[in-house]
Amino acid sequence: MPHAPHRDFALISVSIDLGAGRRGVDMGPSALRIAGIQGKIEQIGHTVSELGTITAGGIETTESGEGVLPFLSEILDVAGRTRAAVRNALDRGCIPLILGGDHSLSIGSVGAVADHYREQGESIGVIWVDAHTDMNQPHTTPTGNIHGMPLAVLLGFGEPRLTRGRASVRPENVSILGARELDQGEKALIRELGVRVFTMSEVDERGVATCMDEALERAGDGTCGFHLSLDLDALDPAVAPGVGTPVRGGLTYREGHLVCEKASRSGGLLSLEVVELNPVLDDRNQTAELGVGLVASALGATIL
Repeated sequence: MPHAPHRDFALISVSIDLGAGRRGVDMGPSALRIAGIQGKIEQIGHTVSELGTITAGGIETTESGEGVLPFLSEILDVAGRTRAAVRNALDRGCIPLILGGDHSLSIGSVGAVADHYREQGESIGVIWVDAHTDMNQPHTTPTGNIHGMPLAVLLGFGEPRLTRGRASVRPENVSILGARELDQGEKALIRELGVRVFTMSEVDERGVATCMDEALERAGDGTCGFHLSLDLDALDPAVAPGVGTPVRGGLTYREGHLVCEKASRSGGLLSLEVVELNPVLDDRNQTAELGVGLVASALGATIL
């Protein structure tokens, strides 16, 4: 495997499934480790530091609370601990690589990256690769599941305790790639903010390469780089069966790799997360192995 320019990465596991409607994604980080993620990154030529695991309480033992957002208090706590771990990685000069866990963890991970660069007078972009747009708010959510809200929160919309009273990213620097299942309230907010959504219909018609190029241009416009949030349900369930909320008609194996290869070649990757891997639903850990391969592509692994 050809070596990419050496970089220092910090692995952070966030074991949480409280933001999701189905159990099991809290085991995603372990499955990625079993699939050999650290060795794969080192094989490319990078250094990997272990910054440990952030563990949420279990559904059986955690108070769900009252109101429309179940487990809000525990998710806030996990977001805070994730934020601290990612800041620690950045302070060490490492690129954070976060292993999830449900997508609610992005409230902490992306928030930390944005805070870090904001203090340096910079802003960041976000490329959200996902079957869903994750832009629900408490008054629009059909489920109450917070993993359907993190991008809205990062844009400054939603529960004030989650947003912390400000936006982490600007809508003009945000793109969603691979979306194919949206709620009505999300569509309204997307139109209001002007977030760019590359639906699977557009990917089919124009090609994933063109769409990713435009997402990269948008993420890099006036920013110091971008965070790549990779929800494995962006891939078609035929190649990624082990995800929390599968939706048919997703990215192919090669399309997923091309997205990550282009992210690497852009030179703008500041941080990366892989979320929503559910080993309970997987087949012989194939989705975890796919996730490791996608991470490797995003970090510089090439075919030739």
